[in-house]
Amino acid sequence: MSRRNNLAGRCPHCSLLSDLCLCAELPRLEPRTRLCLVLHRFEARKPTNSGGLAARCLSGSAVVVHGRADQPTAAPSLGERRGLVLFPSDDAEPLTPTHAHGEPVTLFVPDGTWRQAGKMCRRLPWLCALPRVALPTGPPSTYRLRAEVRPRGLATMEAIARAMGILEGPAVQRELERVFSLMVERTLIARGALPRAELKVKDCRT
Repeated sequence: MSRRNNLAGRCPHCSLLSDLCLCAELPRLEPRTRLCLVLHRFEARKPTNSGGLAARCLSGSAVVVHGRADQPTAAPSLGERRGLVLFPSDDAEPLTPTHAHGEPVTLFVPDGTWRQAGKMCRRLPWLCALPRVALPTGPPSTYRLRAEVRPRGLATMEAIARAMGILEGPAVQRELERVFSLMVERTLIARGALPRAELKVKDCRT
């Protein structure tokens, strides 16, 4: 049975093994910028999905699952907010702190493989209509759970953390990166790729 299908003994919220549960480590951040994660349905089933973990840390976040045959992907309401799509296409402008000025921002982040994310950006009319932004060049990814097909590609939570660092400040970025680092470490421990250290974790069954 594959890891993603073997749910026995896993936390139903963070998908890690119960004795490595990450839920007690998650902060509740209150940024002005809201996150809307546009999650491909195949990505939603993966225990290594990091975008959903970021959404749990950021108050006001929304998760929209795309690709379900019986459920069209409805456009979320922006209200009085300005929408930006974090996707490094040719027409994307560099994300800077000035994007946080004026109306508050909802940051839409397509989450899936590179191909899946590109298709969502092309096929969802409400997503296509929003301006796109891209991160400046930064340090390489510290993600060690999946192979990265793009040079200097980032895991979704890493990209969200860096975007929030630009829009909200370094404190929010540090907290998201802390949680991401713990997720990677504990997943590698669960796989036997790292020794089981004496981690101070709260068992999600208690």
